[in-house]
Amino acid sequence: MANDTDLEVLSSCALSNMARVRPVLDKIADKWTILILTVLCPKPSRFNEIKRRLDGITHKALADALKRLERNGLVTRTVLPTAPIGVEYAITPLGHSLRHPFEALCGWALAHGDAINDARTAYDRARQAE
Repeated sequence: MANDTDLEVLSSCALSNMARVRPVLDKIADKWTILILTVLCPKPSRFNEIKRRLDGITHKALADALKRLERNGLVTRTVLPTAPIGVEYAITPLGHSLRHPFEALCGWALAHGDAINDARTAYDRARQAE
């Protein structure tokens, strides 16, 4: 783990660049982006394949997210010459550059999910006792 001085420098840098950092984080840190890019990272996929792998996403939410990701240069959309017409989505090099941070975040979520649930339970119990 970084020492306190390193953390102060990182924090100061992030805060002083917030006008540039926040809009980017807004584009990659929403509810579905990390999961969609995780599905696309190993290989291109069609819309319904992505939808099947992301349990709980609606058709509209996936369509909107894929349009946003394409607009932001993180995925490409290719119309396939099939009948009926198919569409395939693939991760771009820019999108792929998020692989390591996303893997780290997913690993953190797996390692600390139980601790978060325990903290929520303790918090809720404390509030009910008040």
